[in-house]
Amino acid sequence: MSLFAAAERQNRERARPLAARMRPRQLSDFVGQQHILGDGRLLRRMLDADRIGSMIFYGPPGTGKTSLAELIAVQTRRRFERLNATMDGVREVRDLLQGAEQRLSVEGTQTIVFIDELHRFSRSQQDILLPHVENGTISLIGATTANPFFSLVAPLISRSQVFEFRELDLADILQVLRRALDDPHFGLADRKVAVSDEALELFAHLCDGDARRALTALEIAVLSVAETTRTVDRNVAEESLQKRVVRFDAAGDDHYDVISAFIKSIRGSDPDAALYWLARMLVAGEDPRFIARRLVIAASEDIGNADPQALLIATAAFHATESIGMPECRINLAQAVTYLACAPKSNAAYAAIDAAMADIRSNTVLPVPMHLRDGHYRGAEQLGHGSGYRYPHDAPGGWVPQDYLGVDRQYYRPVPRGRESEFLETLTELRARRSAQRSPEENPHAPER
Repeated sequence: MSLFAAAERQNRERARPLAARMRPRQLSDFVGQQHILGDGRLLRRMLDADRIGSMIFYGPPGTGKTSLAELIAVQTRRRFERLNATMDGVREVRDLLQGAEQRLSVEGTQTIVFIDELHRFSRSQQDILLPHVENGTISLIGATTANPFFSLVAPLISRSQVFEFRELDLADILQVLRRALDDPHFGLADRKVAVSDEALELFAHLCDGDARRALTALEIAVLSVAETTRTVDRNVAEESLQKRVVRFDAAGDDHYDVISAFIKSIRGSDPDAALYWLARMLVAGEDPRFIARRLVIAASEDIGNADPQALLIATAAFHATESIGMPECRINLAQAVTYLACAPKSNAAYAAIDAAMADIRSNTVLPVPMHLRDGHYRGAEQLGHGSGYRYPHDAPGGWVPQDYLGVDRQYYRPVPRGRESEFLETLTELRARRSAQRSPEENPHAPER
């Protein structure tokens, strides 16, 4: 290589962002994802055996999906071809596949095709890949931030191994940042800037497990003081960080995972966790009306008659959210969330209606007993409709030993918590008295006494 060519290459390399320059160049440099790449793990075994099939790398940005795909190509000595689903179409895919097929036939060289943002490929584009994946012409590595089981065609998933990438932890991010500071060729060592541990920890804490974001913030900080103080402290680090954007895909995993954690925290009586997930949704821009609707459901599904007031509070919060909107409705939502989380819990009403509906779907539908049928029209008496009905309000205590179903069925089973403990005591007595009034002749479905 000539001196001019070497200088041009060095200039081009310097122009690349730090995150791109610091991509690991060998597998031992790769940081994180030990749950899939550690000793004895599936991906490590596949690499050690040199049996690389097609894979889907699924996870948040900045966790090493692209870097690992490139390293796999280096490790296995395969040709690496890259496509981006946001820029490349059917023609580019066909040309690439044709080239891979020719190399395999003529040279015996296998090709890894890496497709970034694979979930953005249409169904027809994904289908083009299928025969080449199936016959081994290529090893596909698709990277996606969207759940592949929702965004990719089933035949492609069935022919691929899905690996879920996780956010890098604090120690991983700090390792990446310190490596960048110490690297004289691709990193920032030649800038001779001192970066405090406090500043590094701030970058690591606020990047949400995204190494790319952390490296970008570090580079901005170092370059901003390279000609002045040559020191990056906490204040410089804070100024170098862009306004934090909470990662939240309103149509994807984040939407469902966070609302799931939110409802489960309420169900588990943890108001602090519930408030955190509420705050995350609100900061990220989730529709507060969606949150309010879920609170109304949770009030009946998870609390029910253990505290009937919960439904009234959740409904009031829903109407307040509709009327007021953000940012003020966050207060109404917080009040409802904390009340529901602290309320006694029962799913008895929820379980009861599901049991009754399942009974109707799977068994013979019961006829309405004659004494309960409508007796207010002409001719009803002649048919015997309503005959023998006893009006409970006329009896002392407002209750009469009267059958309302014709068989002995129990769907609602109150729990001994909150108001339902009172219901449990009352129902236990009334059910026993009602059951005692039935005789086997009158009720062939009654249990034996």
